[in-house]
Amino acid sequence: MSNFHEVRFPASLSFASTGGPERRTQIITLASGAEERNTPWAHARRRYDAGVGLRSLDDLQEIIAFFEARRGQLFGFRWKDFSDFKSCAPGQVPAMDDQQIGLGDGVNTTFALSKTYETGAYAYARPITKPVAGSVLIAKDGVLLSEGADYTLDTTTGQCTLTQPPASGAVITAGFAFDVPVRFDTPQLSVRLDAFQAGAIPAVPVVEVRV
Repeated sequence: MSNFHEVRFPASLSFASTGGPERRTQIITLASGAEERNTPWAHARRRYDAGVGLRSLDDLQEIIAFFEARRGQLFGFRWKDFSDFKSCAPGQVPAMDDQQIGLGDGVNTTFALSKTYETGAYAYARPITKPVAGSVLIAKDGVLLSEGADYTLDTTTGQCTLTQPPASGAVITAGFAFDVPVRFDTPQLSVRLDAFQAGAIPAVPVVEVRV
């Protein structure tokens, strides 16, 4: 049985959430005062808190229902990070040439979606495993491909499979919207009733999971 549900946490309730990427770095201070730094993580792990202030009881019930349907921390789910959910800048529309996801070698047909974060000569490629269905554009050497005829896309893994292997050196690019795979990071929701028809859940922590 899969421990991930392909459903998104209600976006209207996560819009004002706080959070972002977390990096783990091991720091050793030498006798000289110099440092040695290393990381066991190839990729960042994101954390968010969708704790809601005063809301209607209907809103609170929606969160409780979502928590119960996931069995608390047992099943993962999709999360929309409003600060970073597209292959392009937040104010732009995804385009087919936003991200380079591979080069053809005449043999390989499968390419994984990714988003590159770059400053100067340094870059980090983030795997994108939960693209939003209907948002993905794939191109080869600047020519838009047709889903179904030219490629298939697995929206549960972010893997794109072309029907024919691209020629050696062919540039494969993509544009897309995406979600973050997460799970609840608490075994309990603490609901507070502030009025007859309103209340709050001060903390709704979630954490990114590897899928």
